[in-house]
Amino acid sequence: MTLKNKVQLITYPDSLGANLLELHFVLRKYLRKAIGGVHILPFYPSSADRGFAPLTYDEVDPAFGTWDDVEHIGRDFDLIVDFMVNHISRQSVFFQDYLERGDESPYADMFLSFRKLSPDGELPEADLAKVYTRKPRPPFTTIQRPDGSREKIWSTFDYEQIDLDYRSPVTREVVRKFLIRLARSHPKMIRLDAFAYTTFKLGTNCFFLEPEVWELLEWIKGFVAPFDAEVLPEVHEHHRYQLKLAEHDYWTYDFALPMIMLHTLYHHTNRQLLEWLRICPRKQITTLDTHDGLGVVDVADLMSQEDIDRTLEGLYEKGSNIKRIYSGEAYQNLDIYQVNCTYYSALENNDDSYLAARAIQFFCPGIPQVYYVGLLAGSNDIELVERTKNGRDINRHGYDLDEIEQEMQRPVVQRLLRLMTFRSYYPAFNGEFKIEATPENLVGLTWRKGKFLTTLHVDLNTYATRITYYDPTVDATKALAV
Repeated sequence: MTLKNKVQLITYPDSLGANLLELHFVLRKYLRKAIGGVHILPFYPSSADRGFAPLTYDEVDPAFGTWDDVEHIGRDFDLIVDFMVNHISRQSVFFQDYLERGDESPYADMFLSFRKLSPDGELPEADLAKVYTRKPRPPFTTIQRPDGSREKIWSTFDYEQIDLDYRSPVTREVVRKFLIRLARSHPKMIRLDAFAYTTFKLGTNCFFLEPEVWELLEWIKGFVAPFDAEVLPEVHEHHRYQLKLAEHDYWTYDFALPMIMLHTLYHHTNRQLLEWLRICPRKQITTLDTHDGLGVVDVADLMSQEDIDRTLEGLYEKGSNIKRIYSGEAYQNLDIYQVNCTYYSALENNDDSYLAARAIQFFCPGIPQVYYVGLLAGSNDIELVERTKNGRDINRHGYDLDEIEQEMQRPVVQRLLRLMTFRSYYPAFNGEFKIEATPENLVGLTWRKGKFLTTLHVDLNTYATRITYYDPTVDATKALAV
C-alpha cells in the first residue's frame, strides 16, 4: 500500500493560513510528527460551493497558489485531492460553449439535456420524483440561450454544477485528460466527490446504479493507477454501499462513525459502536468531522430510528448554540440529511469527551482523518454563519497564522497532537485489531503486531481515557498521557 497508515488532515487551501504557501508552513511547523497525509479540499478555479464547482483541473486558483505549491506539499505528506466526478461548473469553457452554440458545440454531448432524453424536451413527473436528490429542489435547471430559447439541463446538486453524461465519448475524453493531469501531480489518493450520482437511467433513482458504477470505477482507476494513485469514492448513504465498495476492494469512507460516536458518548453505551466495528470495512478512511455536516442517513439500520432521534435531540441540546435552522433551507443547506455543527461543540466543548471520541476513532479499523477545525478543537462559528447565512460555515472558520499559533498552545490541542503522533507512528496499528470484552459502559480496543501491543480503555460515563502500549526499548508496558 503506497498510502501511509497515519493520521490525515482535511483542510481547505485557505483555512490554515491564507493560501497553499502558508498551509505548507503550518504543516511543517506544527504537524510533521502528527500526520502522514493531507487532503486539500478543491483548490481549482470554481464558480460556487467553496471549490466544488470546478471550471478546470488544469489550473490552481491563483488566490491559493500554483501547482508547484500543491506538489511541494505532496513531497512532504501523502497528498489527497478531489475530483468532482459528477459535474463541472456552469462557467466552464465546455458548458459555456454549449450554452452559446447548442448542438453545434463539440461539447454538447457531455451534458444531459432534456431534449437528449426526450423528443419534446420534457420528462414525466413520475420519473423525476424517483430521482434521489437529498435536497429540496428538482434535479435540473433551465438555461436560456443568447437567442432566447430555453432548455432543461440535469443538475443534481446546484445550478452552478452541471452533471456530466458518462455515456458520452466526449465526456470520457475530457475526463480522461483531467484524471491523467491530476494523477501526474503525484497524489496518493484521488477522492471521487459525489460518485454515486454519476449513473443515469430514467425510471430509476439514478443513484449508484449497478453494474454501471463498477465499470466507471474501473475506467477511472485505469487512468490513475499507473501513477500509483488510489481512488476513494465518496458515497453518503446507507452503509451497505460502503460494504459493496469494500467487497470490490475499493477504499471507502466510514461516514457512520460520527453519529454512532455521539450516541455512544451521549448515552454511555458501547452497543451500536461495537456492532458496527465488527462488520465495518477495514480498508476505509474514518472521520468524525469533514467540510460537510454530520451525516444522519449513513446510520440507518445501524441505529434504530428512536436512537437516531435521541442522538439528534442530544446534539441540538448539547451542541453549543447550534440551531435547527442552521441545517435547513434558510441557511443554504445542500443536504437535508446532515446536521451542521463542529464536533467539539457537539460534545459540549468538553475536552475529555472530545479526546475520548478521537481516541476511539484512532483505534477503529482504517486510516483516520481529522478536519482542520477539529484539529484545533474549534467551536461553532456563529458569527460567520450569521454573516454568510450558509449553515455549513458554522464549521468552516478560517485561521490566520497568529491565531493558529495561539490555538496550538491550548491543552486540548496538545493532547490531541500527542494522540495523533502515537496513532501515526506506533507499529501495532499495522497489525491485528481486537474488540475487548467489556461492560456496556466501557470501550476496550486492542491492536497487536508482533511484540508491539496497545490497548485503549474508555469509560463512557466519565470519558476517562487510558492507553497502554508495549515499549521494547525498556521491555515494559507504559501508559500514554492522554
